[in-house]
Amino acid sequence: MNLRRSKKNKAAMELFGDCSLIFDDERPTLSCNLFDSMRVDISLTCSICLDTVFDPVSLSCGHILCYLCCCSTASVTIVDGLKSADHKSKCPLCRQQGVFPDAVHLDELNMLLSHSCPEYWEKRMQSERVERVRLAKEHWESQCRAFLGI
Repeated sequence: MNLRRSKKNKAAMELFGDCSLIFDDERPTLSCNLFDSMRVDISLTCSICLDTVFDPVSLSCGHILCYLCCCSTASVTIVDGLKSADHKSKCPLCRQQGVFPDAVHLDELNMLLSHSCPEYWEKRMQSERVERVRLAKEHWESQCRAFLGI
């Protein structure tokens, strides 16, 4: 979470009340005013791939990353998922242990981002789909080899 004051000249799309999605230099930020005195800006840039979070997941420590980036960092396959991550695995940002098994998919944020930048989202979805198919294929091939004893 990035606590900083936002500039007034950013193009913002109002979500509800005092929250908005702000695109600054193509990097989205979810910005909320709290209690009329504090502004909370949550960066929606994945710290692993340095792109806008795709299929976002919030770790139990509060950091938001892409699902594929989380799986890669936790050393689990996308088929096994984050629930199968080792409880000793650490958040790549704050180094807190055991943050992956309790991770939560942020489906509403995913929908908000997909509706806010549809062209980008379509391109990203196509590349993610290719990567997920490749990873799933690798997983099942390794499972077959293990089963056959190869």
